Amino acid sequence: MLKFHKEGIKIMTGTILILLTVNALLYWFEPFNTRLQWIIGLFSAFIFFLVAQFFRNPNREVHVADNNLIYAPADGKIVVIEEAQENEYFGDKRMQVSIFMSPMNVHVNRNPISGTVNYFKYHPGKYLVAWHPKSSSENERTTVVVGNGDFEIMMRQIAGALAKRIVNYLEEGEEVLQGKDFGFIKFGSRVDLFLPLNAKIEVDLNQKVKGNRTVIARLT
Repeated sequence: MLKFHKEGIKIMTGTILILLTVNALLYWFEPFNTRLQWIIGLFSAFIFFLVAQFFRNPNREVHVADNNLIYAPADGKIVVIEEAQENEYFGDKRMQVSIFMSPMNVHVNRNPISGTVNYFKYHPGKYLVAWHPKSSSENERTTVVVGNGDFEIMMRQIAGALAKRIVNYLEEGEEVLQGKDFGFIKFGSRVDLFLPLNAKIEVDLNQKVKGNRTVIARLT
């Protein structure tokens, strides 16, 4: 059964009301122009389909709950795999893996591991395109660090030129479960992972990944 994320209910409802109003007015002023009514009706259905697919929320459980496996926190394409200096929290080098979310991807963000939220911070910022090199440090974003006692990983939600609404449900000190929803980025953008340097990366550049399905890395 197709489910929709709660973040889309208001937008989807508003879209339906606007489209119904447009079609009702057309019928009122052009009652005999059935061809135009069909065209506008089909176009309205297409617009609603586009909006609705942004907020679909497929029911996905992790295949194997294992904190040595780092699952993809989002659907999308791997656009960065590199060693990077992370200065906001760790202050050292980490392995960065970045996932670009297009408008056609599922936009739900999910916890890649279980553990405790050790750090949370929201940063207002710019809206550079998500693949811009400075988007990770200059765009609107949230930073979350989750630790399980053995290691910590960082997740960073980054807004882009279209995605100007980041939602994150986590709080510092909260216990989270691998695979459960932690946030949503409306209309796509990017999620960065910062992992320990000894993480064995299991994905390739430009590979398409799915949240709760694709293993991004293994830790020992």
